[in-house]
Parts: sequence; C-alpha cells; structure tokens
Amino acid sequence: MLKFPRVVKVLCVLACALFALAARAGETPKSIAWQRQWTEALFAQAAREHRFVLLDLHAAWCHWCHVMDDETYTDASVVARIGARYLPISVDADSDPALSSRYGDWGWPATIILASDGTEIVKRRGFIAPQQMASLLQAIIDDPSPGPSVARARPAAAAAATLLGEVQRAALRRSYQEAYDAKYGGWGSGQKFIDAATLEYTLTLVLEERQALAERRARQTLAANLRLIDPVFGGVFQYSATPDWNSPHYEKLLSFQADDLRIYSEAYARWHDPRYLAAALTLHRYMDAFLRSAQGAFYVSQDADVSASVTGHDYYPRDEAQRARLGMPKVDTHRYARENGWAIRALCALHDATANADALAEAERAALWVLAHRSLAGGGFRHDETDGAGPYLDDTVSMGQALLALYRSSGERHWLSSARASMDYIVRTFQDARGGFMAAPAPAGASGVFRDSSRSIEENAAVVRFANLLQHYSGEDRYRNAALHAMKFLAGASRAGELRMEVLLADRELQSAPIHITVVGAKGDPRAQALHTAALQFPASYLQVDWWDRAEGPLPGSQVQYPSLSRAAAFACTGSSCSLPLFEAAAVGRTVTAALYQ
Repeated sequence: MLKFPRVVKVLCVLACALFALAARAGETPKSIAWQRQWTEALFAQAAREHRFVLLDLHAAWCHWCHVMDDETYTDASVVARIGARYLPISVDADSDPALSSRYGDWGWPATIILASDGTEIVKRRGFIAPQQMASLLQAIIDDPSPGPSVARARPAAAAAATLLGEVQRAALRRSYQEAYDAKYGGWGSGQKFIDAATLEYTLTLVLEERQALAERRARQTLAANLRLIDPVFGGVFQYSATPDWNSPHYEKLLSFQADDLRIYSEAYARWHDPRYLAAALTLHRYMDAFLRSAQGAFYVSQDADVSASVTGHDYYPRDEAQRARLGMPKVDTHRYARENGWAIRALCALHDATANADALAEAERAALWVLAHRSLAGGGFRHDETDGAGPYLDDTVSMGQALLALYRSSGERHWLSSARASMDYIVRTFQDARGGFMAAPAPAGASGVFRDSSRSIEENAAVVRFANLLQHYSGEDRYRNAALHAMKFLAGASRAGELRMEVLLADRELQSAPIHITVVGAKGDPRAQALHTAALQFPASYLQVDWWDRAEGPLPGSQVQYPSLSRAAAFACTGSSCSLPLFEAAAVGRTVTAALYQ
C-alpha cells in the first residue's frame, strides 16, 4: 500500500472540501428565499453580496399576484437567476403605505429592480410571464443600466403658489369633462369603478352650480356601479375590467367598500333614490358580516379566489349554497389604522344620511379600538401592531378625517380634540420644506431614490381638505397654513391631462367657507336632536355642523354670538349670509338651499 506524506494528505482534504463547497455553491436553488421586511439594511447586504435588489410588491387580495407566485416565481430559470444575483424582497403593499405611495402607479404586482446603491433599474407593472421574467433578470445582469420605465417618474415642479392657477384649473376641468364615458357611465375608457373624488366633485357641481349634466353623469355612474355589488354576500368588487361594468375583478377591498358606502349615502341624501339606500345598506351589511372584527375594528380585504383552482370567476356567479360547498375566499385580517379611518368616515356618512344609530355606534367603536391599539404619542397613528418603516402619513390623515367626521356626526367634543392632535402630529412629523407632506420620513442612511421621501397627490389633497375644514371648526390659523403648504405641492405636481378631482376639490374648498349649521340646545333635548339630524342630512360633503350645548362651555373656535333662546334652534350660514334662528327641523334644508342660490 502506498503511503503519502502528511502534507499531501492535508492538501487532499482541503481540495476535497473546496470541491464540495464549489459543488454546493453551484447547486440550483429549488425556491426563492424571499425576505419579507423592507429595511435600508437590504442595500448594504446587496452591496456585500454583489446583488441587485428585487422588490415584489403584491397584495393579499390580488389574483395576478397569486398567478405570478404560482407560475413565474416557481420557474426554474427564474429561481436560478434570482438565486445567483438578486436579493429578493416580497412585501404586501397594503402593509407599507410609503412603498405603495411610491410605486402605486405600477399596480400590483409591481416588480421593482434596484442596484445596491438604491438606484432604480426597472419598474414593471402587472403579471410577468416566466420566460419574460427570466430574460429581464438576465438582461439586467448583463447590463444594469436604468431602463425607460425609470425615466417615466417625473419629480414635482417647484411651485410658489398655494392655489392652482386658472390655466391649471381649466386643464383639470377639461380632463374631467373629456374623460367621461357617455355610453356606459364613469370616467375613462378602461377599468370602471366609482372614483370617490370624481363622484364627490360631480355631486358638488350638482349642489353648488345646479348642473343638470353633472346630475345625469352622477346618476348614470351610480346606476352602472350597482352591477359590481355582489348580490349574495353584498360588498362591491374592485372594478370592471371592461367599460360596460360587466366584467368584475372579484377582490373586495375595504377601501372600495368605504368609498362606495360614503358616496351612495351622500347620493341618497341628495335624491332619496331607494336604489342608493339599498346599495349603502348592502355595503354596510357586507362590512359588518365579513370585515368587522369581534373587537369592532375592520379588516383589510377579501381575496378574489378561494384557491388556485377555484377562482373568483368560478365562485362569485354562484348562489349562496353553491358557494358554501366550494369554501370561502380568505379575508386579510390585518387591522390597519388607515383602512379603519376610511371605514369610520363611511359609517358616519351612512349615519348622517339615514339617522342610522347603529352605524354611528360602529364608527365610534372602531375609532376607540384604533385609539387604544394604534395610537402614537402626540396624536399620530401607526399602521399595524408594529411598523417596519413608519410612521406613515396615510394612517394619521385618514384617522384625523375620521375623528373630525365623528365630531360632526355626534357633536362630542373629544373627537374634535383628537382630530386637532392628529393634524398637529402631521405638521411636526411629515412636513416637507419644499412643499407638501411626505408619505413617510426618509429613514436614516437611506439609499438612492429612498433619500427623497415620496409625496403623494392623494395624501396631500387629503391633508388640504382635513386641515382646511379643521381650521373652520377650531378657528386656528395654523391649520389653514398647513393646508396651504400641502396645496403648494399639489400646485406643482398637477399636470394637464390627468384626472385629479381630489386636487380640484382641495383647491375649491380652500377658496370658500363650508356650509355651516350650528344647533344650539341641550343634547338631551329631542328638539335639538331633531335639528341636529336635519343638519347632518343636508347633502353636502363640504359641511360644518356644530352642536352647542351651553352646559359644555363655549363652542370651540366659534366667533359667532348666538342669542339665548327659550328653545332649541339652528343657525345656518353660507359664505355670504346667516339665517335667523330655525326652530323646525324641516326648515333647515330649505333655508340652506335658498341661501345657496340667492
């Protein structure tokens, strides 16, 4: 038997070990090792490992996200390329409002590929087939130059003005007029759904300008959208994929339930059409049965599909018994502050339009849960139990609007105090020196594009409307200053050709006082209660309602001296005049309407 020197034996062992390591390194992974938490540390890891960052933004309710998981991200060539050169992160877009604000224009699923320094290379919308994805991944490995999809993102122009210019207003109004689909209803020629800001703007034109065309468009759209309401469980599907409103995508998002509930409630207050009331009650029934937790807070969404083999297209056309045999689409049981704020506002709108006491009680219960479980020190709100990259503007502005709605609906002053604290938190935490408010503050040591915190048109329009209305309730000029600061961003970000009714609404409200109705009387007095109910039922979204019970002390922010009367009364003011005391509930609506059209 041959004998080898000891050094040769050692070299052989080392060589065998290195060979084994090399063999293991060359093994093709069988699946993608997704990371689930988006943090700045990902870029440092990517730099150390010489990898690109692949961000998969999806949603629990998203059908095409599931298809991409099942088909694209199980494909061997895709898995191999990701394993070789990419750091893969999969994030539920609903869980991270800052990421969803930055990349919302790319829809879900959104595929974002970045260099290790945070430079964007590719942004892709929607489902990507396996072969196409493998080619894309390889092309970036071969040449990581940023592609044309990155160039589409344009920064907001710097604006000195804090209101829209006439040219901007005219362009936005023209986009609104031209985008209407006279054949089928709704705005745009593709996907159809109720865009809450557009319908709210249209209802404003009906109220303030008595536009017959706006009324026809609103009612055509409201009628068409009824086709998207589930006749079995209730609730509205996300959208129709075709312009005729007959091809629903079957996801049920709380955001759509809340928007539609609020809009149908306001439409019912205006026209008393029983179809609108039925729609509102059906939406409320669905939210209560499927999305409300035992503690009163609301869940995020319900999936379109039961499983990969039982899709929404198979499931939702069936009756209740047939559905029961197939199972139930999954409900995402996260309870986010943002979504609960939307739901609370909607329930307040239902209460205001119909005097539904249960709706107000549900709104108050949800608000108390959020205050107990999602509050931050100083008046803000976190998104979930913990926030990886928060706080997020969307949570606090949504809850702030909800708290202000609760004050209007109930007359209880503690809701107004909480709303003011929320707006103060927004100014301290999210204000951007360039104008507007950030979706979230940039984290320390942020990389690449993430050093520049994103600012959202939708969120800033919400800040304008919340802060402006809060100024009228509180009499505090600092809230108007905050509204003007947000409007400065909107004036620079709004572009011709875009359908941005939230911007027009914000601009319009900043230039006028809301309709203001004050009830003077004890809250235990049935006559004062009837007057308050009548005030809430006036069909205007830009509406300030106060209830002054003298036993509670001076009315917050009021500069009006109301007379002492022997019985409960209401006083109605528009931008140019105030009424004499109104003692009968039926007189409230008539008086405000007459004052509007003087």
